[in-house]
Amino acid sequence: MVDLKNLSPAELEAFLTGMGKERFRAGQLMRWIYPRAVTDFALMTDLAKDFRSELATRAMVSSFAPEVEEVSADGTRKFLFRLADGESVETVLIPMDEGRATLCVSTQVGCAMQCAFCLTGTFGLTRNLTAAEIVNQVCAARERFSVDNLVLMGMGEPLHNLDNVVRALEILCCASGFDYSTRKITLSTSGLVPEMLEFGRRSRVNLAVSLNATTDAVRNELMPINRRYPLSELMRACRDYPLLPRQRITFEYILIRGVNDSLDDAKRLVKLLHGVKAKVNLIPYNEHPGSSFRAPESATVEAFQLYLLSRNVVAIRRASKGQDISAACGQLKGELEERKLSTDPQPQPQP
Repeated sequence: MVDLKNLSPAELEAFLTGMGKERFRAGQLMRWIYPRAVTDFALMTDLAKDFRSELATRAMVSSFAPEVEEVSADGTRKFLFRLADGESVETVLIPMDEGRATLCVSTQVGCAMQCAFCLTGTFGLTRNLTAAEIVNQVCAARERFSVDNLVLMGMGEPLHNLDNVVRALEILCCASGFDYSTRKITLSTSGLVPEMLEFGRRSRVNLAVSLNATTDAVRNELMPINRRYPLSELMRACRDYPLLPRQRITFEYILIRGVNDSLDDAKRLVKLLHGVKAKVNLIPYNEHPGSSFRAPESATVEAFQLYLLSRNVVAIRRASKGQDISAACGQLKGELEERKLSTDPQPQPQP
């Protein structure tokens, strides 16, 4: 049984022509599945009854409903979705200015990158999400809320799941799907250099690079991927990355007290960014239980930002959202899985 949400627009056309149907039927199906959120073929009334019956024997349309939802005082909503195999992923809806909202989408169950500041990395990588599981996070949020922007910055390294991520982006940007402009979508990577360049050839959505350090010594400790692709190689890839005329690469820089938040770090960051069309998102570290890292002082963040601005680097300070709920990436999943283990019956020793 084929899940139609796993098929890109071109793959859906091929699937339907294999059934002897016209290619334009793909657009009809996508409009039912995505903007109208219909999963039952019987309700797709502009399709012939025999076509709908045949589809029901060969295909299905999956959907998500949150198992848990937490709501912050600032309007941030965190969802936990339970997958068909029992695994779970998180998705976060973040309110922005002027009534807009950004959805932070996961691309893997767990993550293999093992970044020291990231709770998700402690789970290890279980598996990649399918295109349907990526897209269904957006579908579920859009059924209840307006979602203006998408960021692939949730659980997992998107470029470690490149094919499924590209397929999901094709669905999300298709005119018959959700018709997102590529300008409204950003993918964040920890710095998988070959996959970055491949992604640049296959997609025009915005790229963000999680940088977080200005020396190899510090980045090696924070982000083990740096041992494979050190800063010199990563920054060379950023200079070579294909950008549209008005595009910039966003560099995410999580400021951690006493680790990477000094004025010397700010000076090195300016040098690293030389020759790159860039902007910097400064993100104060979001403390969570079990981590030895601490959030920076407000004055330190301000001084860091002011130095970048004084050197004509676009630097935006991102306020932490959802601090009164399980806000750190992976925290809600971790808390609920731990709770589940504590309540499940424990096996009794055999006599």
